[in-house]
Amino acid sequence: MSRKEFSVAVAGATGAVGELMIKVLEERNFPVREMRYLASARSVGKRLAWKGEEIEVRELSARAFSGVDIALFSAGGGRSLEFAPAAVEAGAVVVDNSSAFRMEADVPLVVPEVNAPDIANYTQRGIIANPNCTTIIMVVALKPLYDFSRIRRVVVSSYQSASGAGAQAMEELKEQTRSWVKGDPIEVKAFQHQLLFNVIPHIDSFTDNGYTKEEMKMHNETRKMFHDDQIRVSSTCVRVPVLTAHSEAVAIETESEITPEKARELISAAPGVEVLDDPERNSYPMPLFTAGGDTCYVGRIRRDFSVENGLSFWVVGDQLRKGAATNAVQIAEILADQYL
Repeated sequence: MSRKEFSVAVAGATGAVGELMIKVLEERNFPVREMRYLASARSVGKRLAWKGEEIEVRELSARAFSGVDIALFSAGGGRSLEFAPAAVEAGAVVVDNSSAFRMEADVPLVVPEVNAPDIANYTQRGIIANPNCTTIIMVVALKPLYDFSRIRRVVVSSYQSASGAGAQAMEELKEQTRSWVKGDPIEVKAFQHQLLFNVIPHIDSFTDNGYTKEEMKMHNETRKMFHDDQIRVSSTCVRVPVLTAHSEAVAIETESEITPEKARELISAAPGVEVLDDPERNSYPMPLFTAGGDTCYVGRIRRDFSVENGLSFWVVGDQLRKGAATNAVQIAEILADQYL
């Protein structure tokens, strides 16, 4: 880590991911000279902690980035489109957690364990995009396998937790549980249907091809980060009654064979991901034990007998941390250490 210190702004500081970004910055001892919290007008005046002190929240505006070196955005796509260019114009490098810039050709889309060298391309727009959380969890597991043998095809089903839809959605699942225990009517507001005792195969809006936008993100973002437009990715994204951490069942087809034993070896040696795969002892990744951490865990590694050179596995990661806040801070760390 560079010894130089930086002025850092967190846009969307009062949101779930924004607050977690602040926590991760502190946990990882990011070299901060000045911390600046930005949010909507209704949050102005609130005070948030930073290393034992309290900092007052300022309004997110085009004028709020004077003197800022790195701006971490988690304020929604609309706010990013409106204010990220102003932050860049003021001299900041933006790391954006929304989908606003992900697929723009001159904006690098980065998971440090997968394509850290792409960060160097931030100079084109002054913006680096954080991928979708579900994509991040998958690609950290795919990367060591891809490097051994190119992946031709991915079929993935996600099991996505309530918190992926925000704090209100997480609270709705809790409230539905309380209502069921009391025998009260169960209210549905955050999702299309009741989530308690149910799974909903619908995340984001549907597109003309029958996939949802969430599913198409996994396809498009994987191709962009691997610089491989020939990878075919078919996904089904499902909301499940879990509070935190996303799980994914992944089946891949590779150009040459990767045995389960070799896959365990490759994944075990890769950064950001660990193997937890001992079915005889009922040991495999689960959200209950993954939530709150930055590591993605892979288990149930086995041959996929339905296709030549096929491999199947199960991966679980905390979508608020590695899938959002931590990934953004990791990008900022590389910026600070190598480029700024």
